Amino acid sequence: MITKYINKSLLIGSAAFFLASCSPETVEEGNGLTQPSADAAFTITKTSENRYHLKRVQNNNINFINSQWNIDGDGFVNGKNEIDIFLPDAGTYVIQHSAVGIGGQSGGMTSQTVVVPTSDPLAGNIIQGGRFDTPEEIAKWTIFPISSTGAQWVFANGKATIVASNSNQQAFYQAVNVVAGQKYAIDLVASSATGLQDTWFEVYMLNSLPAPGNDITGTVYRNINTWDGCGTTAFGGKVSSIGCNAGKNGGVFTATTTGTMYLVIKCGGKTVNSLSVDKVEIRKTT
Repeated sequence: MITKYINKSLLIGSAAFFLASCSPETVEEGNGLTQPSADAAFTITKTSENRYHLKRVQNNNINFINSQWNIDGDGFVNGKNEIDIFLPDAGTYVIQHSAVGIGGQSGGMTSQTVVVPTSDPLAGNIIQGGRFDTPEEIAKWTIFPISSTGAQWVFANGKATIVASNSNQQAFYQAVNVVAGQKYAIDLVASSATGLQDTWFEVYMLNSLPAPGNDITGTVYRNINTWDGCGTTAFGGKVSSIGCNAGKNGGVFTATTTGTMYLVIKCGGKTVNSLSVDKVEIRKTT
């Protein structure tokens, strides 16, 4: 079993607002200006191999509105009090639950660790080094130069990060073995602390690569594109959730031949300040 050490967290801040007027005024709890605590306790139950049921402990509904779940650092997403998750790869995962209360802010957060002993034999990740955590993982990837200057992917701090400007672009790729007729699902985590300007981020599966210096073209399987309406503000999460343009963000391809194909990740734009990717995966699907 390969154990993955997760060292990623999401800080949830709250703001205190002070109102001043000619005469003192009392602000009562529950009007949305303050955030009282909410119970974020939850349980984890293994339902079968690699599958788990998460359930908020509902012994205290005071101030509670809804739940947000963060699975293995993929970002908090709105969810129900109970959800089922699938963790196909062996490793150690951190599950966080945020109890959203009055005012739409987190009123409490708890976390638990899940240890998955064995990878799922069918849905295992065929990408190697998709977390960029070690030199050995980074060595699985190859830079593909498109623009001669002005765009650069850098592998560091457990991520692949690009800075680009003036509509320059660059890609990186990995060769994978596929089976004819088999469907595969592609996903990855992408984040940027700032909004992008006139930017494209695209993921391809190619039978062959063009000569270096040429553009990457073909069917786009994952997509963040400011013209399509996403990436214009800070973001983070799986591209299947935060990407846009359904025709370019379906994420599933069917191999037409048995042999080698290339997963290619490309990005470029007018202003790209440190867009990062992590947890790249390709899995068999039905």
